[in-house]
Amino acid sequence: MVLDANILIRAVLGKRVRSVLEKYEDSAEFYAPDLCFAQAREYLPTILKGRGVDPHAALSVVDEIKLVGVATWTTDRVELYLRDR
Repeated sequence: MVLDANILIRAVLGKRVRSVLEKYEDSAEFYAPDLCFAQAREYLPTILKGRGVDPHAALSVVDEIKLVGVATWTTDRVELYLRDR
């Protein structure tokens, strides 16, 4: 399953997306391009400041998501995958 920046942001702001990722990390594969992680990190500080939340603490969740079964694919990995098909 491919996750976009909006889903990554929801994983930080809410509980449901994060719990789904954690619940299914062993039985499903989650992917998100580095660009989506970068976009989430770009937009979250503004969103969080508007809610009175410390962006630094919340951004650490984005880093944790990368460690919870969410692989990132760089262009060279995508090309290797497609070439071997």
